[in-house]
Amino acid sequence: MKFYITTPIYYVNDIPHIGHSYTTVVADILARWKRLNNYDVFFLTGTDEHGTKIAQAAKEKGVAPYELCNQMSSKFKEAWQLLNISYTNFIRTTDNKHFESVEKIVQILFDKGLIFKKKYEGFYCVGCERFYVSKDLDENGCCFLHKTKPVLQSEENYFFRVSQFEGDLLERITNLNHKEHIQILPEERRNEIIGKLKLGLEDISISRTAIDWGIPLPFDKSQTVYVWIDALINYLTGIGFPKGEFKKYLPVDVHLMAKDILWFHSVIWPAILMGTDLDLPKKIYSHGFFTLNGNKMSKSLGNVISPEELVNKYGVDSARYLTVTLIPFGPDGDISWESLTLKYNTDLANNLGNLLSRTLKMAEKNFNNTIPQTIPDLSLVKQVGNIFKENFAYNMDNIALHKAAENLQSAITLVNQQIERDAPWKLAKTDKEKLAVSVYSYLQAIDLIAIHLLCFMPEIAQKIWFLAGASGDIQEIAKKYFNSFNIPDEGFSIVNAKLGNSEILFPRIS
Repeated sequence: MKFYITTPIYYVNDIPHIGHSYTTVVADILARWKRLNNYDVFFLTGTDEHGTKIAQAAKEKGVAPYELCNQMSSKFKEAWQLLNISYTNFIRTTDNKHFESVEKIVQILFDKGLIFKKKYEGFYCVGCERFYVSKDLDENGCCFLHKTKPVLQSEENYFFRVSQFEGDLLERITNLNHKEHIQILPEERRNEIIGKLKLGLEDISISRTAIDWGIPLPFDKSQTVYVWIDALINYLTGIGFPKGEFKKYLPVDVHLMAKDILWFHSVIWPAILMGTDLDLPKKIYSHGFFTLNGNKMSKSLGNVISPEELVNKYGVDSARYLTVTLIPFGPDGDISWESLTLKYNTDLANNLGNLLSRTLKMAEKNFNNTIPQTIPDLSLVKQVGNIFKENFAYNMDNIALHKAAENLQSAITLVNQQIERDAPWKLAKTDKEKLAVSVYSYLQAIDLIAIHLLCFMPEIAQKIWFLAGASGDIQEIAKKYFNSFNIPDEGFSIVNAKLGNSEILFPRIS
C-alpha cells in the first residue's frame, strides 16, 4: 500500500507559472487522495539546476551559477508553500546527495559495458539541452519547441547503449500483461512513443566536454554528465538512493509531466533503470500545453500567469481547484482570466457557496445556529453518496480530476435543487418540524461534499466541516468513509451541535 508520485523537476531558468502549478497541484491532489485511502505516499518534486542555460543565465546576471540556483529554487518552494503543496521531499540537483546518486548510476552503467566513448557530430539545441537529427527538426531546420536553429557541434563524448533496450522497451510498453508493463497516457502519446521506437533507437550522448556547470563523470572528470541524465536520476535520489530503504517506494507509480519531455521519461529513463536492474515506472502521464486567449504563454509577451496572481484573485484553495479542473489532464488547452472567473463564479460562488450560505442562514434564523433537535433523515445524503459512489474514485485514480469535479458539482446541484423543492422559507411559517428535518438533511449532505472536496480544497473543506457542525477529525472520518463509501448510520453532524456563523466563502468576482 505505497504510492510514489513525481512531478518533473522544474528548470530554474524561469519563475513558476500556471504550467508548473498545474502539474504540481494535480500531483498534490492525487497524493492527498491516496493518503485518504491509507497509502504510504511519497510525493517528490524539486528543481533541475545544471546545464548550459543556467551557466549562461548566471553569467548574464553577473552571479555564480549556484547563487542563481538558490534564488530560483527558493521561488518554487515559496510557490508550492503558497499553494499548500504537501510534498514529501523537494530535491535540488545541486544537492551533494544527488551527486552521489548520479555518480553511482553512471558508474554501474559504465562497469556493465553500457557506456562507451566516441566522437559525435550533431545539431544541439541549447533551449532543449539535447541533440537532434535532421528528421526531428521542422522544414526550416529549427527545433519545433523553441523555433531556433540548433548549433552544429562536434565532440568526443561518452554514449549510453540505449539501442540495446529497444526490443525490451517495446515489449514493456505494448504488452499489457507484462509484469513490468509501462502504461503511457494519454493514448495518442503512447502511440507516438511506440511509432518512434519502431523506427529504431540510436545510442545517446550522456556527457559533455565544454560544460563546467554539472556533475563530473566518475570515470573521466574532464567531462560532465548530460543534464537530462543528471535530472532523471533525481527520482532515485529523492527516495534515498543509494542508501536506506529506497526500494520500498519503487517502482514509481505515476510520473506526471508536460508532453515535451515524455520521450526522456518513457524511453531513456526506463532504459537507465533496466541497465541498473531497478524497477520500471508503472505509469507515465503527460499533459498538453496551455495557451492564454489562444496565444502561447511567454515572458516576452507578458502573458504568463503566476501562482501569486491566481491566489491574489481567487484565494489559495479556489486557485487550486480552478487550475486543475478547467482543462482535462492530457490534451492541450486554452485558458483565460475570463474562463477562470466564470468557473469560479459558477462552481464556487453560485453553487457551493450559495448552498452553504443559505443552509447556515436557515439554521441561524430558525434554530439558534445549532443543528435542530430532530430525527435524522439520511435519504438526501445517501442520494449524494450515490453520485460519488458511482465514479468519483475511478475519476480520481485515473487522473480525470475535471470529471471528479463534475461529480462534486452534481452533488452540490442536487442539494440546491432539493432546497428549491422543499421551499424551507415557506416551511418556517407552516411546518417547523419538517423544516428541522430538511435543514438537518442539508447539513449532512454538505458534510459529505466537504469530504470529497478535501483533496482539492483542503483548507476550505476543513472550514465547511466546522461550519456545518460535523463531529470528529475530517481527515480520519474521510479515511474511514473512503474505505467503503458507506455513510455512518447517524450521518456526520450531531443533533444540537453548534454551527459556525454564516459567511461568504466565495465572494463573486466580476
